[in-house]
Amino acid sequence: MTDPCAWLAAHGSSCAELLGFLSGALCVYLVTRESIWSWPLGAITAAFYIVVFARAGLYSDTGLQGVYLVLSFYGWWHWLRGGPVKSGIAVGNVPPREMLSLAIAGLGLWLLLWAVTSRIPGARLPLLDAALTSTSLVAQYLMTRKYVENWLLWIAVDVLYIGLFFTRGLRLTALLYAVYLALAILGYIQWKRRLARVLFASSWPARSR
Repeated sequence: MTDPCAWLAAHGSSCAELLGFLSGALCVYLVTRESIWSWPLGAITAAFYIVVFARAGLYSDTGLQGVYLVLSFYGWWHWLRGGPVKSGIAVGNVPPREMLSLAIAGLGLWLLLWAVTSRIPGARLPLLDAALTSTSLVAQYLMTRKYVENWLLWIAVDVLYIGLFFTRGLRLTALLYAVYLALAILGYIQWKRRLARVLFASSWPARSR
């Protein structure tokens, strides 16, 4: 019987990439549905992609997956126990001051990652890799807080990642990010609708007076 991992390796992929593809697609779909089970799946996906990106020489993205692993446990807890009454959180918009702070932090992280990874032998496209990594980290943090704007960042990032992974020979991962792109668009539409319902419900008492 043919070893499936050997077959994938012979065709430019790997078992880690395939398993990451499957768990990643399901994870993002569950996020669009606001399912708490997206977070443990996100941790599993990050573990697979630590292996995939390290092998491909995308060291910023390798480190990013380690951060995703940690943020998956934080997001899991925050969606369950966050909020004023410790019973979970609702979809919302990111406050302007917080968005400004995150933009500054993201820019600083981009420059830091570029400076570090550009000196690592075998690093590929360190400037672009660092930019996508820092933006993804900001988007992931916004997701843990259930801010709608996370999807806008993911849409921009996914478009660029598709091209990056395709040129690096990670075609299955490029396909995964095409799926992510479609799900990010779906997630933005669904979360915007939920936010509109939340805002309408919160204004209802004032309307009824």
